Amino acid sequence: MSSLTGRSGLIPGNPRGTGRNYAGLTCRRSAGGRQGYQAAVAQSRRMIAGVDEVGRGPLAGPVVTAAVILPNDYDLPGLTDSKKLSPTRRRVLAQAIQQQAISWSLAKASVAEIDQLNILHATMLAMQRAVVALNVQPELVLVDGNRAPEFAMPARAVVGGDGLEPAISAASIVAKVARDAIMADYAASYPHYGLERNSGYPTAEHRLALQQYGVTPIHRRSFAPVRAALQQTSDNS
Repeated sequence: MSSLTGRSGLIPGNPRGTGRNYAGLTCRRSAGGRQGYQAAVAQSRRMIAGVDEVGRGPLAGPVVTAAVILPNDYDLPGLTDSKKLSPTRRRVLAQAIQQQAISWSLAKASVAEIDQLNILHATMLAMQRAVVALNVQPELVLVDGNRAPEFAMPARAVVGGDGLEPAISAASIVAKVARDAIMADYAASYPHYGLERNSGYPTAEHRLALQQYGVTPIHRRSFAPVRAALQQTSDNS
């Protein structure tokens, strides 16, 4: 499986300090809308970390998060939400982001953690891990979406942030490229599921493979289609 690496070096499944808030993980909704987030940005323009996740919806594989602090003079033409970019363009931009960023990091929550905590709380945990792994502490953390976990510094959730805030866009690209590589590696071990094409998402091909070949160790047993496949296997045994 691909390693998750960043400016702070190798980030294993449980990097330093990432157990923080594990047992009583909390997250909060941000109020104030776009104006509120822009006011927070105006007060902390120097060191802003953008945070985003990839992999909440798939039936298989980890959820991967990235945190990126961009310099004010970054030069990243075409920087936008990763979902709007081709795979080739994402890979090119991810490399440029990693070269230009003041600091960047990648983290993940495993399939076991997703099944234990649920996907929301596992995602929040992975976001905490990514910020902890930065080798520069940001003044403000901006998280894509309507919820942000607790951090050691101020944080805001920004709805549609991956298309609004450059640091979040950068994080979305870095996380997407990293997770796609992980799933492509898994495809070599589990060739029947089309993971190199669907990245674990519940496509028709993937659902059919679950029925035909069953559940693998990288499948999320807390997700309904996977539970159904497990039940089918049990009924047929």
